[in-house]
Amino acid sequence: MCWAYATPIRPIWNEPRPELLRVLSVAAGFLATRPAGVAKPEGVPLAWTPLLGDDHALRTDAYYAPVFLDGSGKPNLSTPVRAWLESIGVAGCGDDSSVAILPWHHALAIGYSPAWLAENADGIRQGWPRVPLPDNPALLRASAALGTRVAALLDPDTPVPGVTTGSIQPALTTIAVPAKRGGGAMNEIDRTLTAGWGHAGKNGAVMPGRGRIIARDSAANEAPAQAEAELLGSRTNDVYLNADSYWRNIPDTVWNFTIGGYQVVKKWLSYREQPLLGRALTPAEVRYVRDVARRLAALRLMAPELDANYRACAAAHFPLKKVQLN
Repeated sequence: MCWAYATPIRPIWNEPRPELLRVLSVAAGFLATRPAGVAKPEGVPLAWTPLLGDDHALRTDAYYAPVFLDGSGKPNLSTPVRAWLESIGVAGCGDDSSVAILPWHHALAIGYSPAWLAENADGIRQGWPRVPLPDNPALLRASAALGTRVAALLDPDTPVPGVTTGSIQPALTTIAVPAKRGGGAMNEIDRTLTAGWGHAGKNGAVMPGRGRIIARDSAANEAPAQAEAELLGSRTNDVYLNADSYWRNIPDTVWNFTIGGYQVVKKWLSYREQPLLGRALTPAEVRYVRDVARRLAALRLMAPELDANYRACAAAHFPLKKVQLN
């Protein structure tokens, strides 16, 4: 499902959130997170979307923080955060849209650092994610620039040159390639998802299934350069739509990529079994899975930059208790 009607009337199909609905057209994006981790594994506890997100997009409850609060450009920044920005020499947090988004994209960059996730696992699981705040504007802007790239990769409607459009990065060209036994282009029967990824449970709730994957070592013509291979790993999977067609070469690190307690690609497949969807996947949907896998792989390839940024920000951490509140 890509689109759904939102209404303040309850109960239709979801609980209404009129505050978010009011700011949707001016929000400039939402950082999504949750108050505590409940899933094992939870993966990354942060997400980004320009849309009105679902309450259960992250397990168990997702909270959405907009960049702006109204059409006048009022930034969604607390008094301590404004004081921090002013203390480190970032001016214009009251009326500059390019400044208002800095803390949010900075948080996103930190949240997708594997080092931050590993070193803060206990604290992340027990409460809201906590990120280090850098003590200088150059570091903040550099971190936010990384977060801007992460946000683009997380938004399936944002084309990303080198990942989903233009000349694709060599490390990504062989990932999640649609294929079928005997070769050739997929027809409608080939695009029918019947490998057991999901089924209707009690009261029509969709329950995930095991599906069908064939795990294997990467083939010689699939292996990326050494530095990229260390990040993506040497093990990969062919992920099947049905008995004959599949997405070839989805690395373990991509297949197991989890955000908010949900295994990203597998979760998408679980809702699209033919008996649930009532039709075969479209060619665009088959390509969508390929592109999502490439987006996740691109996030994996950003790990060295994200980890270096996290360590730099941690070393230059500015405690909020230092700010002077008027």
